Order: sequence, then C-alpha cells, then structure tokens
Amino acid sequence: SFAYFTIKDRLPQILTRVIDTLHRHKNEFFEEHGEKGVEAEKRAISFLSKLRNELQTDKPVTPLEDELPDAALWNQYLDYQRNLSNGNGEPSWFQSPWLFVECYMYRRIHAALAQNPPIDNFDVFKEGKAQNFFESQEAVITLCTYFQELLKNIKDLDEKQLQEELFKLLQVSLWGNKCDLSFSAGEDSSQKSSPLQSLENMLPYILVNDMEKLWSILVNAKKRNTEESNVRVDIILDNAGFELLSDLVLADFLLSSKLADEVHFHGKSIPWYVSDTTKHDFNWTIKQLQSANHMWMSRCGINWEGNLKKGVWVYRDHMFWTLPHDFSSMAEVAPDLYADLQKSNLLLFKGDLNYRKLTGDRKWEYSVPFHQALNKFHPAPLCSLRTLKSDTQVGLKPGQGEQIQASEPEWMVNGKYGIVQFDAAL
Repeated sequence: SFAYFTIKDRLPQILTRVIDTLHRHKNEFFEEHGEKGVEAEKRAISFLSKLRNELQTDKPVTPLEDELPDAALWNQYLDYQRNLSNGNGEPSWFQSPWLFVECYMYRRIHAALAQNPPIDNFDVFKEGKAQNFFESQEAVITLCTYFQELLKNIKDLDEKQLQEELFKLLQVSLWGNKCDLSFSAGEDSSQKSSPLQSLENMLPYILVNDMEKLWSILVNAKKRNTEESNVRVDIILDNAGFELLSDLVLADFLLSSKLADEVHFHGKSIPWYVSDTTKHDFNWTIKQLQSANHMWMSRCGINWEGNLKKGVWVYRDHMFWTLPHDFSSMAEVAPDLYADLQKSNLLLFKGDLNYRKLTGDRKWEYSVPFHQALNKFHPAPLCSLRTLKSDTQVGLKPGQGEQIQASEPEWMVNGKYGIVQFDAAL
C-alpha cells in the first residue's frame, strides 16, 4: 500500500535529511552557543539515528519519555493502540495505523530538539520552507499582482463577478496544496508556473466541486448578519510557502469583498510534516512580503500586517493539531478548540493530513458520503480543499473512483486530482 511505501522509504529519507540539516548547522550552533551547542547537536543526532533504526527494523513504538505538555496524551493514545491490537504484541512501526506512526515520528523529531537546549527552538524544516517560498517567487508575484489589481475595482463587481473571483481564488488555494514537502520527502516542490493560467484546464481534475455551496453559505451568512454578529471564516492551514500565500490571498479576498468580517487561521504549534505552517512561518511570510522590492508583494504584506493588528485576522495554534487523534475525538480531547470552531460560519480544512484526520484515514468505499465519514465531527459547516496524496477518498459518485482507477492506478496519491468537498454540519 501507499502507507507501506511511506513508512519504508519516505520517512527514513525525511529523517536522514533532518540529521543532515543538523550536521550542516554545527558551526552555527558553535558560534551561537559554544561547546554546549555542539554537544546538544550530537545528542539530537544520536536520538534521531536511533529513531531511524527503530523505524527501519520495525521495532515497537515506545512511550514518550519527555516532559512536554502533550506527552501524557500521546502515551494514552499509544495505550489505546495497544488495546486495539488484541494482545497481538506491541504496536510496531509497520504493524500500526499509518496516521499514528507518521504523526509519532514528527513528534519524536520535535522531542529530539526540545530535549536538547540550547538548540531546542531550532526548526529543522525551516530552510526547506523558506526555499519553497523563494523558488515560487514568480508565482507569488503573479498572484499578488493579480490580487492588488482586483482590489482596485472590487467595489464595482456585481454578485456574479464576485462569485467568479471567489471560485478562482479557491482553486488557486486548492492547487497550492500540491506544494508539499513531506510528500516530496523534502525535494523541491515549489510553484513554478502561473497559478492562474491553468485553472480552466484543471477543472476536470476536481473530483468533488462544492464551490457553489461555499458561495451560498457565505452569501446567506452575510444576509443574516446583524450588527452584533460577524461572519467568521476559519482556515485550518497546511503547508507554508506558496500554499500559505494562496490561503492569505483568499482570506484577504473574503474580507475585501465583505463575504466575511474576520478570518481565523489555525497553524501548528511545533514543526510538523516537513512543511506545515507554524506561527514563525506565518509571521515570516508576511515580513518577507512587506520587505520585498516588488510593489504589489509589499502592499500585500503591509495590508496583512494591518489585518492582524486590527484583529480582523487572528492566528492561533493548538496542541490538538499535532496529536495523532482524528477530528471525531476533538470534542472529547480538546473541548476548548471544538467550542471555538463552533463559533465559525465556515471552516476550510486545507490539505491531505487534515482530510485523513477528518475521515479517520480509513480505507472507505469511494462512494461513502462525506458526512458519514466525518463520524459526528460537525462543529460548523466545513469544507476540505485538498489535492489527493494518500489513498483515502469519500463522497464520489458511484463508479467514479473505479473508473479513474482503471486508467490511472496512482490517481489517489500523485497530487493530480483535487476536491472542494463540503459538509453542512446539520
């Protein structure tokens, strides 16, 4: 299965890159922290080499031994996995659910650094994320330019034109999800071509297209909106780099077109899945844009900094996003986060990992309804924007998946297809 290939090939590759990154920064650690920095780097590398060996030799998954705030929740989850195995021994790397061991690996990478001050705040994936942003420069300029030109006459657009622009930017945000460094095991995955030119040609590859439903949700929320209540959209972010930029443009469009009054972004509290967005990545991206020597890029950066200051944009992270649980257990494990999401008019879940957690990462029949696969996770109307990079997909028309499978065996994992899949949460 694709899961087997991931654990056998991709994850060891990612660990090797992490070890290599630490090696390369040895001098920097020495300059900043002296011998202590070098000692910490050696300890982290030895911890990670041991982790790689455990993975490659299918050792049992061991409880976390660190004192980090989420350790107890992780170890409870490991107990839960033990009980699932019906006494068939300890859960091991190749004998456990893919979602669990993949999340577990990233949590152990975090522990390798967090337990080794003074390099405990070093993000081993930071360079890759920055590189993705810089290598997508032309696409970034194209999108910022397009958007700033659009803003000049956004007040004159009629409803049909507004809808067209929303659909366009939703698609840019959807296909931005191709830029995923955990999928490419850290190889270059930047956006090289214009993000706007190919949208027409890509439409047939959107297997579920609920953009009309998103439009109605937003328009109806707007009509119901009174002075007291704001229309709030939440974006549960995926990758930093070009994808994040496409999400920020979409968020600005929602405000500027008055389809929403506030946008809440949800990122990861620790480095995760190679290229997932942390608070540092979020702020760094806006600063890069502000200081760019391109008029429209810097205009975007300045406006977005302003949105954060005014509080119409809010960035949040929560430990739950980096736990192994699927979202159906959020109400129980993180009731505070669930209650917060219930205040939203629309939740946009970006990317593949969010989709796997929405659907419990099971091998569903393709035609199982999305609502059913969500397994009672319905805090608010929600939509998944995702390019397919793992073999879980629901809500297709009868026969649709089988038909593609016949001509393209890799269709679920090659990132060529996408979905804009909506659930009304009733």
